[in-house]
Amino acid sequence: MIPIHSAIEGKEKKFTEMQVRLEEHQFTLGGNWDYDGGSFDRALDESNKVWLRLPFQVTDGNIDGELSENNAQIRFGAPYVLKHLYNEGNDPEASVRLFGAMFDQFQAPVNPDADIEGKWVERAKDVVREIERDIAH
Repeated sequence: MIPIHSAIEGKEKKFTEMQVRLEEHQFTLGGNWDYDGGSFDRALDESNKVWLRLPFQVTDGNIDGELSENNAQIRFGAPYVLKHLYNEGNDPEASVRLFGAMFDQFQAPVNPDADIEGKWVERAKDVVREIERDIAH
């Protein structure tokens, strides 16, 4: 994980506005969100191994998956770039779940915090600068 210095760090904004505006920059609400915080994530590479993450904390209200029901204010943390390396293919030790015919077929990351090449750090900085121009005011 490599932090990226940014003018958005510490900025408070309305969650719904940021979600819509960041989608225009190819960000999605990260799957690790809950009612008091989360992140907006964007893949920087085609294989979805290098990510730019914009973490946030809820300062007022709470977030919900439905934009229309959302009243939260958020404060951005420091953006960072991270890389996850995975084995390609299915897990040879996949297991059938007790309920349903679902398979646990995907492997855990070989290295969830792999070294990040300089080109990805520079790309992340470029994207952060785009975001700053759009939302930092």
